[in-house]
Amino acid sequence: MPFHKLLVFFLLLMSLFGCDTPPKHPERAGVALSFDDHFLKEWAALIPLFRKYNAQVTFFINCPDSLSAEDITLLKQLRNEGHEIGYHGTIHGVSTQMIQDLGVEGYLNTEIRPGLSYLNKAGFYPTSYAHPGGNHNTRVDSVLLTSGFQILRDVALAERHYKGFKLYHIPPQYLPQIYYDFDQERVVDALLIDYSANLSQEEMKDALVKAKEKGKAVLLFGHEPLSAPPTAKQYGFDISFLEKILATAQELNLKFYRMSDLPNVKD
Repeated sequence: MPFHKLLVFFLLLMSLFGCDTPPKHPERAGVALSFDDHFLKEWAALIPLFRKYNAQVTFFINCPDSLSAEDITLLKQLRNEGHEIGYHGTIHGVSTQMIQDLGVEGYLNTEIRPGLSYLNKAGFYPTSYAHPGGNHNTRVDSVLLTSGFQILRDVALAERHYKGFKLYHIPPQYLPQIYYDFDQERVVDALLIDYSANLSQEEMKDALVKAKEKGKAVLLFGHEPLSAPPTAKQYGFDISFLEKILATAQELNLKFYRMSDLPNVKD
């Protein structure tokens, strides 16, 4: 049996024989959606969709030095809708390599402080951070958490490839790291929902149902909103796929969380 099928089989067995205790706070069940990079016009076009489902989300901005006056207006529009403006780095670099080569101050002065300065001047003060490329280690995390960020978001993948071959595909409901347990954890993982993830609507519904049953928040993220499959240079998610997620969350009466909301939910 191929490795990826063995892995899924093992996870299924764990789910069948694991303890199934009722959630402490079922009313907290929800979903935390976030979106990365610099697709401001495309994100702003989703405002009516988010309004339709009363959803609040987080937008992680990179390369803030290139923000135009129009971009800043769009960001303010998103914020006025109740969405969170998070931070995704100045140059979208490899954090672990930078901190190793440049030291803590060099890393902060290259990746963190310049972009924050641009955002601050535009009136934004992010408290959540998405690791560029999901690259980080405990040293990077420690530096960022002591620099004022409340929560750091990493990347989780349901499907991985190597040299063009699929290594495995794990249904999201069997990825425990994408579920937030409201334990004030400040380093978290979100599942990629772009086209490249090859997720089905059934898999996403199962993931949302699990969040409902366990009283947890499932963390999801994407990049550019697309109305058709991506071209060679594009990377993003299907807008209709997102709407199905939003509609299912509403049907299940799930709450929508911004990233900085999560560690602040307390007993």
